Amino acid sequence: MVVLCGLVLLLDPADLICPEPCDCQQHQHILCTNRGLRTVPKASSLPSPEDTLTYSLGGNFITNISAFDLPRFSRLQRLDLQYNQIRHIHPKAFQKLGRLEELYLGNNLLSGLVPGALAPLHKLRVLNLNGNELSALGKGSFSSLGSLVKLRLDGNALQGLQEALFSPLGNLLYLHLENNRLRSLGRDAFSGLGRLRLLNLSGNLQGALRHPATFRPLSALDTLVLSANQLQQLGSRVFAALGRLTRLVLSDNRLAALLDDAFEGLGTLRELKLDGNLLTYLPRELLEPLPSLEVLDLSRNLLSSIHPAAFGGLSALRELRLQGNLLTALPGQAFAFNSALHRLDLDDNRWTCDCRLSDLKQWMSATHSQGRLLTVFVQCRHPALLQGKYLDYLEDAQLSEEACLLGGSTDAPQVPADRSGRELAGTRSGVLWVSLPPKRASRKRGGRRKLPPQASTKTSATVSTEHSRQVEPAPTEEVRGSVSEARLPALRHAWRRRQGVHPTAPSILNLLTDVVPSSPNPASALPGPRSLPHAAPGHFSPVVSDPCEFNKHFMFNLTVAAVTSSTASVRWSVREHQSPQTAGPVRFRLLYDRFGQQPPPQNRFPRFFYLPEGAQAVATLRELRGDTPYMVCVESLLGGRACPVAPRDHCAGLVTAPEGARPLDYQLLTLGLLAANALLVLLVLAAWGSRALRRSWARRKGPVPPAVRHMYSTRRPYRSVGTGVSGDFSGFQAHRPRAAMCAINEADLIEFPGPCERFMEGNLRREEAMPRFTD
Repeated sequence: MVVLCGLVLLLDPADLICPEPCDCQQHQHILCTNRGLRTVPKASSLPSPEDTLTYSLGGNFITNISAFDLPRFSRLQRLDLQYNQIRHIHPKAFQKLGRLEELYLGNNLLSGLVPGALAPLHKLRVLNLNGNELSALGKGSFSSLGSLVKLRLDGNALQGLQEALFSPLGNLLYLHLENNRLRSLGRDAFSGLGRLRLLNLSGNLQGALRHPATFRPLSALDTLVLSANQLQQLGSRVFAALGRLTRLVLSDNRLAALLDDAFEGLGTLRELKLDGNLLTYLPRELLEPLPSLEVLDLSRNLLSSIHPAAFGGLSALRELRLQGNLLTALPGQAFAFNSALHRLDLDDNRWTCDCRLSDLKQWMSATHSQGRLLTVFVQCRHPALLQGKYLDYLEDAQLSEEACLLGGSTDAPQVPADRSGRELAGTRSGVLWVSLPPKRASRKRGGRRKLPPQASTKTSATVSTEHSRQVEPAPTEEVRGSVSEARLPALRHAWRRRQGVHPTAPSILNLLTDVVPSSPNPASALPGPRSLPHAAPGHFSPVVSDPCEFNKHFMFNLTVAAVTSSTASVRWSVREHQSPQTAGPVRFRLLYDRFGQQPPPQNRFPRFFYLPEGAQAVATLRELRGDTPYMVCVESLLGGRACPVAPRDHCAGLVTAPEGARPLDYQLLTLGLLAANALLVLLVLAAWGSRALRRSWARRKGPVPPAVRHMYSTRRPYRSVGTGVSGDFSGFQAHRPRAAMCAINEADLIEFPGPCERFMEGNLRREEAMPRFTD
């Protein structure tokens, strides 16, 4: 309250302590964020800056922090200077801020820290220096900061860390060093950080981690992030000192191989991310030291082979990601001991759907039936007849052991070999053909063995992946005839060696049979590839025998129309111009049931009916209940078989009309709405047109001057307010004399100017102007 010249002025106390461009809250928080400031507001005019607890100056254009900007904020606890253009901080800028707990200097232009500039901040707990241009830090940069808990140095240009740089930070818990230019870490780079929990080193230029002493001081570390570096090598037992580590991220590096003891000592690790590397093989011993592992990410590698027992010791594994690799087969016993596994991602690999995946299919089916596993997508890449299909939808006959012998995997990128060095490439039309080593083949006449006329000479080339070197084709020979019973043990032994299974150990997946029917014509004795009708020489026409494929590619646009209280019309479309050849006639059936029943029925769609052969893609549902929601699905039948799962694209919902109510004609309703909208538009256009016509007519007649309208006005005269003298100002009237009309006094002219004064022009006297308006 201020007394000035007998007036009492009540002033808000907040106005006394708040700078002009800022906002103040509760007399303790000054907010100057995004105000276009170029300097720190002066505190000399503030009555009590020592009461301020929070001072926010972020998002401005401040370039310098001098020694006189913050000396009176002795009780300040939080200072925000981020997103400015600060290049220099005076060594004594923070000298009086002994109670400061949070200092934000991120996203500025600092190129270095003056030694001792942060020394007065004994109670500082959070320090953000991210997003600056720091290239080096001296040993005394963080002296006297023993209370610091979080330090952010990410987004700078640091190329190295001096020894014992962080040794004064004994209470530090979180250290961010990502997105710098660190190429190597010294043995004592993290000395003194015995309580550190998180260390982020992602986005740097490290090429190798060899010394276990690098992380030895970090005995309490919980999370270590080393992603997006250039790591090519991990030394032996490099993480052995991190006994409490639960999360290790090594994504997007260049790791091509890992030592068996690379993860030794990580008994408490729960999450390991190795995605985006160059790993080609997963040995058995690599993951054995990780009994507590719950999440393992091996996606986006070059894995082409995994040891059958690689995941055997991971009893707590819940999530496993293997998508984006080069896997062609995976034994079913690989996950036999992972009882907690509920998410398995195997998509985007090069799966060869033959007998090697039969055990995996059985394991997936058994796990799905127990409700312990989410949906797993294993899409076949080989052979050509099964390309694009999913393993879940294949029949057991398509994954039989005969399929492996009769060309089921002829175009797979991996082929087994036996003891003599031969590669078992597969069979075609009952003829078993193998490739011989170059030395043995060179002894034959002309480099080849003379074959019977019935067999054609073939050349077997070693199939190379996109990351391996191509090999010149080796000479081959073909042995015509059925697979003999004496030859099967050798082939089984070769196959087991290729899969990494001991030759004498029993295998869950039987790769070769002991009895093969013998016949003069092996092609007729054993089921080979299905012959395709109407096929041109050297070309296979698209023949669809799987109803799931027909549903997916050739059915679309399922709609429901003409819904009444008891009937509904269902329509769908079939791509006639792209209709493929099918193994038999195509029929359709409709499945429908009430939606949301409680409890749900045992069969999802207990109601269904078949359309007659050759019927159009339209059907009518009858005997429905009124005012009831239904779910309708349509599917195809090929050869009397239907797809086990109806896609959502071929399902639709409907609600029947109430009993006794007429069905709503949506076409008529649409036409009514369109007519109403058109009528409204016409009314608006008519109103606008009439208004335009009135304006045009008024302009054509010509405007009337305001003086003339006043002269012919018949309103009653007004009375004077300022002088109390009334006069008669009724305008021009013909029956009154001219002198009476213009005889007005001076007071009336001031308040109400008469008609004579209004029509005076230039310097003409009143007597000279009046004859112009006499009659």
